[in-house]
Amino acid sequence: MSKFSYSYYFCGMAIDEQKNNPLHGKTLEFILKQLVWHYGWEELGLLVKIACFNNNPTMNSSLKFLRKTDWARKKVEKLYLNTFH
Repeated sequence: MSKFSYSYYFCGMAIDEQKNNPLHGKTLEFILKQLVWHYGWEELGLLVKIACFNNNPTMNSSLKFLRKTDWARKKVEKLYLNTFH
């Protein structure tokens, strides 16, 4: 790869591919905060059935779980997209 083509890639992904990604630039923390603000923990726990939303939920414990559990993070991201896009 030449030094000129490097500017068109970010972490191995073409920049053009990110333009069409509705989650681009949104952190997991931002996404979760928006969902908690919109639904509240109780309803969020009904929509995405994971224990960290139903048993004494906190932002920190939920983020920790979602960052290491791919299937749960994908469910949260899908709910965010269905809710706000």
